[in-house]
Amino acid sequence: MYYIGEVEEICKITKKALRHYDRMGVLPPDEVSDNNGYRCYSEETLLHIPRIKYYKQSGFKLDQIKTLIEGGSDSEYERSFREKIDELHEVEKELHLKMRSIKDWYDLVLEAEMVIDTQATDVSVKYIDKKDMVFLDREFDYNYMASIINIEFTNYIENIQNAITGPVIIAYPSFEEKMSGKCKKMRIIQESILVCKCEICVEFGGAMFVSCYHIGRHQDIDKTYKKMKKWISAHGYSCEEGCYERYVMDYWTTKNSDRYVTEVLIKIKKSVRKSKVTGK
Repeated sequence: MYYIGEVEEICKITKKALRHYDRMGVLPPDEVSDNNGYRCYSEETLLHIPRIKYYKQSGFKLDQIKTLIEGGSDSEYERSFREKIDELHEVEKELHLKMRSIKDWYDLVLEAEMVIDTQATDVSVKYIDKKDMVFLDREFDYNYMASIINIEFTNYIENIQNAITGPVIIAYPSFEEKMSGKCKKMRIIQESILVCKCEICVEFGGAMFVSCYHIGRHQDIDKTYKKMKKWISAHGYSCEEGCYERYVMDYWTTKNSDRYVTEVLIKIKKSVRKSKVTGK
């Protein structure tokens, strides 16, 4: 027989844990002294401790461990392990969702920092991969904070039992109207993590875009639109009427409007530039 202090030393388990296991009925001592209340454990009882540690490592709760220690039929063991596997699959999915969300947000912070550090505000042309996005059409009144951190959109995502990741992107029907302060409509789009029904998704990307980062207040973004419009005309591009604002760093991350980073995107319809050599 071994006193509780000896069990602590032999099995590398605290007396506090042993007392707790006793109270829970998981590992009661074989004897308790009437004189001093000391707990005594047999060698056979000690051999349950590695099993308990392994079950805990595998994610079983103490009430489940108690059942497993007490023993049962093969079918009961099979059911216990199958239920635990199913439970851990759900935990794995939840952890994947959290990791994906945090990783995508972290990437946006890095992107914004690089844009600010290098003052990368030149107009360029880029290809954007096609993605399926969840969307919600709303009225727009140039209240950027309420548009980007949109309560209705958040409620909608919860209602369809989905989760979103990456930057908030707002599609506006006309960059001319957006630039002149006359835009009244917007479509909030964001990438979904879970599979969506086709009718609640819209495609974004899969095409060439004229792109330009805007650093600073959203209320000054018309300056970037004017710069892009001038660049498009000078380079002979034909673009669609609509536009997108991709909010890289915004109210979600910082209160400092000087560090807001927004990527303005206008989809190219076709190039009407002529070759300087052939004229074609």
